[in-house]
Amino acid sequence: MQEQNKEINTDFEVRSLDAICVNEEHVQTPSWHNLKYLAFGMLFGIILIKSEVISWFRIQEMFRLQSFHMFGVIGSAVVVGAISVFLIKKFNIKTIHGEEVILPEKSFNKGQIFGGLMFGFGWAMTGACPGPLFAQLGYGATATLITIFMAIVGTWVYGLIREKLPH
Repeated sequence: MQEQNKEINTDFEVRSLDAICVNEEHVQTPSWHNLKYLAFGMLFGIILIKSEVISWFRIQEMFRLQSFHMFGVIGSAVVVGAISVFLIKKFNIKTIHGEEVILPEKSFNKGQIFGGLMFGFGWAMTGACPGPLFAQLGYGATATLITIFMAIVGTWVYGLIREKLPH
């Protein structure tokens, strides 16, 4: 029995390395409540389109160090995220359903370097990171279907070899 609990804890530790946070919603809501995510996703997509961050040309300008536009957007997001995490921790802010937000401490490892390089190369080659893929598709860039398919394949392959990677 104890060996089985050890496996569960090990799995939790590996999963926590992969996830930004390990919160699970314990409140049962009707499935139509998921429409709020669709609405926010569509709003987010419109913001991505209007701010030109899904533009292949803007992304290429960033990688060629020709424009500050993308660096400004990414830098703003990092600052807002850092302030948000600080406020969540300082004021012990709960979820909309009153559940505690758990942000586990993470340690640095060499796998993050390799993963970041692969992510950056893919972003530079395709002109898309995972966030705006569906916004690009909604905007009419049907070639994005190839990128979406390859992102799914990459995620599947990662799931297959995750245990062998340097976490």
